[in-house]
Amino acid sequence: MRTSTRTRYRHFAPFALITSAALLLTACGSGSDDTTGGTANAAAKADKIPTTDVVSGVPKDAAAAKLLPSGVTSLTVAVAVGGTPPGTTYLDDGKTLTGQDVDFADAVAKVLGIKLKTEQASFEAILPALDSGKYDFGASNFGVTDERRKTIDFVTYINDGQGFATRKDSKLGKITDLKQLCGLNVATGAGTTFEATLEENKKVCTDAGKKAYDVQTYSESGAIWSSLQQGRSDVVMSTINGLRYAVAQQTGVKFLNEFHRLDVGFAFKKGTKLAPAFQAAVNKLIADGTYDKILKKWGTTGSAIAKSQISPPELKG
Repeated sequence: MRTSTRTRYRHFAPFALITSAALLLTACGSGSDDTTGGTANAAAKADKIPTTDVVSGVPKDAAAAKLLPSGVTSLTVAVAVGGTPPGTTYLDDGKTLTGQDVDFADAVAKVLGIKLKTEQASFEAILPALDSGKYDFGASNFGVTDERRKTIDFVTYINDGQGFATRKDSKLGKITDLKQLCGLNVATGAGTTFEATLEENKKVCTDAGKKAYDVQTYSESGAIWSSLQQGRSDVVMSTINGLRYAVAQQTGVKFLNEFHRLDVGFAFKKGTKLAPAFQAAVNKLIADGTYDKILKKWGTTGSAIAKSQISPPELKG
């Protein structure tokens, strides 16, 4: 029997307002997955969000721009704000958006020679709004899954995935099977692949005669970590990059392990004609070195891909 009980916490103050000295968090979104620790630690422990401009000088590429549908001169992109770098967050002015997804979206717009209007939305609201035409595409670390590919087209630009973190005093070790979570409170982001994975697999506990884990969903990363630190949650499931960054920023927590790698892509409504142009633009950024500069800026060189793909099958294993 599948348990449907779910704890939702929707209304939280902005992350900057709820952090404390105990959390020692200086920013909001995803982090590095470099296992060597060099670039990752340098980016994660920086006193402030990186501000190096690696996008404004990107030139238009006529071949890529030619792939755009006729008449397209501007597009609207939806982003979710409230994570930790390299996810989308604000600079110190509290107004200017920054982050890895923002840089990639801006760089692609430069290659295609189009204007970009950025709108904020909650993570869980972006994908459903694409079909209505409210946004032309979404850029918020959307993992490419077979379930999502039924209704969404993707153009990949990095590789991230699912991982776990917990308190340093926890006896939890590397999680390779969700049955290891039975009876625990698991905190994760609302509307994410993590929530879907956890909800779809609760039966592994009940089928084994064990108490199902409880999925606690939050719309703010700060609320997730507060829940873990205060003992309301036992473990966090989130992006590999985001977990590595957040763990490096605070005391008393540890990264457990990668669980499942996923390609990450710009999200479009099914059947979009924008995908070939975006794919060409990402591949142009890879070829001219801009791609590498963006990853180095955000400390995520371990998430590099060799080439962009349009809606590839979900990575398995």
